[in-house]
Order: sequence, then structure tokens, then C-alpha cells
Amino acid sequence: MLAIAAVLAVAGGCRRDMQDQPRYDPLERSSFFEDGRASRPLVAGTIARGHLNEDEQLYTGRVAGAYTEQLPFPASRDVLARGRDRYDIYCSPCHDRVGNGVGMIVQRGYRQPPSFHIERLRIVPVGYFFDVITHGFGAMPSYAVQVPVRDRWAIIAYVRALQLSQHATLGDLPDAERAALGAAR
Repeated sequence: MLAIAAVLAVAGGCRRDMQDQPRYDPLERSSFFEDGRASRPLVAGTIARGHLNEDEQLYTGRVAGAYTEQLPFPASRDVLARGRDRYDIYCSPCHDRVGNGVGMIVQRGYRQPPSFHIERLRIVPVGYFFDVITHGFGAMPSYAVQVPVRDRWAIIAYVRALQLSQHATLGDLPDAERAALGAAR
């Protein structure tokens, strides 16, 4: 009986749980690999599952290296609604709800971004906005982690709608809408 208890006590001490397994910390040296690195480099030509970003315009905002002039998909009512929703969450704290650049964060001392309604930003290609949202610019950080690619494009479509709303003329309206406005006066 004493022998069985001794064997069980010794066998219990040989247990190795997952949290105690031998492993290397990131960037730790390794004597196993010839180059001495425990962290292995990616195999050339491999692409992570779900990251085959073949559409250059959609994923970079560029076509043949230049900023794209057009959205990679149509700006439907649903796209604009999604863009407004994402804009209100991520952009309006600095840019405010209409894009003038005087959002609540700015009113509390953060550096003021330019208004979306200045001539320079009204004429830049949409790919420029995609690049700024993706990589950041000036005091604006990158939003690539927070805002998925398609939502970035939806935000850009909404920004273009904001720009149009602030600079539209009666001549931009369809005849029926123009007549309705004339009748309302």
C-alpha cells in the first residue's frame, strides 16, 4: 500500500500542463534553428487565409500607382447610410457632423483638421481619402484596424455627399425637385 502511494506521488509530479510546456518567446534566440531565431520568417509567396487582396483599387485606393478617381463600387443608398453611420462614429469627433473640422475633440483642444469643404479636398481623388484613412496623416492616426476596407469606401462616399451638400446649386437638382422648391416659396 505504501509503495502504491509512493508511485502515485512520484507520477503526479511528472505531470506537465500546457501552461508549463517548453516554448520560445517572440524574438527569443534558438539553438535549434541555424539562423538562431525562434520566430520563423514567413515563407515567400504565402498569403494568409482571407487576405488575398487582388483588387488594387479596393484595397489600396490606387490604380496603376495613382490615386483612384472613382469608388470601387456604386454609392447606393445603403452604402451612403453605412458611410454616415461609420462617419458619425469614427470621423465626427474631430471633423464634426458636416465635415467643417470643429468636432467635439477639437473643441477640447485637439488639433483642428481641415474642413472637407475647402477647394483642395473637394477636388482630390477619392483614393487620397482612402490612403489617409488607412495610413493616417498629420495628427490623424491610421484607422485601418478599426474600419474595414468596405466601410472606408462607404465613409468616403458619405464625405463626397457632404461636400456636395455644402456646395450644391439649384442647377444641380432635377427639374421636378427644382419646380417643387419654386412652388414652396
